[in-house]
Amino acid sequence: MWDFGVAGLVLLLVLASSGAGQILQPALHEHHKSRETIDAVRLVISILVTFTALVLGLVTNSVKSSYDLFDARMRGFASDIIELDQRLREYGADTDPQRAVLRTYVAAAIADTWRDEPRPPGGYPTFAPTQGYERQELGALLIELDGAIRRLAPTDDFHRRLADSIAARMTETLQQRWLLIITPQDTLSPPFIILMVSWLVMIFGVFGLSSPRNLVVSVTILMCALSISSAVYLILNLDSPLTGLIRVSSGPLRTALGHIDPSR
Repeated sequence: MWDFGVAGLVLLLVLASSGAGQILQPALHEHHKSRETIDAVRLVISILVTFTALVLGLVTNSVKSSYDLFDARMRGFASDIIELDQRLREYGADTDPQRAVLRTYVAAAIADTWRDEPRPPGGYPTFAPTQGYERQELGALLIELDGAIRRLAPTDDFHRRLADSIAARMTETLQQRWLLIITPQDTLSPPFIILMVSWLVMIFGVFGLSSPRNLVVSVTILMCALSISSAVYLILNLDSPLTGLIRVSSGPLRTALGHIDPSR
């Protein structure tokens, strides 16, 4: 919820800055209110407005690209799991223990990652909440599965080719998991956020200082402040793809789990 708190703080700061500008406006000397002075101030602040808008646009595009990349890799990871289970199923009953480990991993990963959603049925380990996206215990399950797959003892050419295919698919699944882990997340540093908010505070302060004091102007500034704070919320939310209002869906892994379950 910290992204919602930051967006709310941004809203309060820019509104307070604008309000302070309107309060200070009557205290200005007349020559400070001349058309030449106001035009000069607005020209200078327009440069800061343009620069801030450019930075906001670039940051939004960057975090959206990172979010889309994470989502695509999550779907690829689920696809690899489905393919791996299908090859294990083709191998025969000898791989039932490996399929059980794979099922345990997927169910535990869903329950651990999407904690506020309904948990998958069945038995699997659960863990206390932790920071980050790499759960060593879940990784150990995949390592255990990889070892069990490489210990398969095929008895004919068909099963030997299938065992090689399963081992290759397992390697791809492990690689896809590491790609998920190293995908950039939480990339916005606090100093950058503070700097961006300070620009917005200065801009809204000048708006309040140079704008007429009437209801239309006040409502317009409020709407603009709401838009800016919602943009900040969107940026922070997209930067954390597994938390918040906008997040990567658990659907692909739940689909993979449905393919693994014996009832299918």
